[in-house]
Amino acid sequence: MAHVEGDVEAVDGVLRITKIRLKYTFESPKALLQKAQRALQVYSDLCPAFQSVKDGIDCSWDADIKTV
Repeated sequence: MAHVEGDVEAVDGVLRITKIRLKYTFESPKALLQKAQRALQVYSDLCPAFQSVKDGIDCSWDADIKTV
């Protein structure tokens, strides 16, 4: 699951989305926890949505991973 929130601010008199924060919540088998954490570290390099907005919107993400 992902919880997404953002900020809308007036920039030069025009409303713009200036920040997006994502909080992922999911389960991972203990044996795959390091792979899941690594995927979160590198996914932005290949994420088309992030690549499309990264120069104009401050994006951040975090994850709450429950091991099962």
